[in-house]
Amino acid sequence: MSAVAKPGPRGLRQRTLTHADIPLLNHLFSDAFSDRYRRDGLTGVRVPPLNPAIWRYAIDDAGDGALCWVDVDDRLVAFNVVHRSGAEGWMGPLAVRPEWQATGLGRTIVTRGIEHLRAGACSVIGLETMPRTMDNVGFYSRLGFIPAHLTVTFAFDARPARCTLLSRLGEADAARTLAGCAELVASLQPGVDFTREIQLTRTLGIGDTVVLDGRDGIEGFALCHEAALVEGRPREEVRVLKLAVRDVERLPALLSAVGGYARDCGTARAAVRVQGDYADAYRALVAMDARVRWTDLRMALTGCAERIPARGVVFSNWEI
Repeated sequence: MSAVAKPGPRGLRQRTLTHADIPLLNHLFSDAFSDRYRRDGLTGVRVPPLNPAIWRYAIDDAGDGALCWVDVDDRLVAFNVVHRSGAEGWMGPLAVRPEWQATGLGRTIVTRGIEHLRAGACSVIGLETMPRTMDNVGFYSRLGFIPAHLTVTFAFDARPARCTLLSRLGEADAARTLAGCAELVASLQPGVDFTREIQLTRTLGIGDTVVLDGRDGIEGFALCHEAALVEGRPREEVRVLKLAVRDVERLPALLSAVGGYARDCGTARAAVRVQGDYADAYRALVAMDARVRWTDLRMALTGCAERIPARGVVFSNWEI
């Protein structure tokens, strides 16, 4: 991956993140987000470093959108990991070293992310932030982002259930299934494509794709990560990153299969982030006795908001 430096603000250089940056990236991530919690009044919270495997996924998924800024000594001072799934673009995580905040660098890294996504012809450009953090909401609003719905993270228990996994299919069947997943997403959200994320997850060995078959082909799928999110901790749950289902009535069947995958992985639960504008899907999770674990505020750039399909569901996690 190229790491060619470009001019940046105040003597900083912009370049592309590589896997070699992960230790410093983790340190900056932990410092910046711990400082954010402290300024929100949560003084005892220390955000732990992430699993390096998760960073490798994020960097590889972003490609030349894995942006960072370094000082004259090549020390990492800011980053913005910018992702594209076809016409859908989003930013995250992104952070600025605490001592560099309030210098205009935050505006620069978000603006560069927007420019990158516009150059990639993204019709959707967004991000997620903590709804309780008024500073963040105000900052992104001044850059043209508009608050949308909450994204609500639900957790549900692993359970015995049959699940069809992409990794267990033969080569020809896997290729047809991958194409079927792309066709399903395109029918619900034209221009959006999760193929790269599915393939990368399998290549890195950090998860799998649960497939829901129907009489007329693929009815749904859920791209899941089973690798631990936090460095040095055992895996605790299976996390759904991308999900599509042709009819919301089939969502419980798909999530039941995800619960079966979680059980096969030896984890106690699965987690899925539900975009709040899918009311029927939200009610389906509540009816499953899933537990609300966390909320994030979804924000979209003016004129670049998502449109939910008339029928069916597409969940796209704007976090890693």
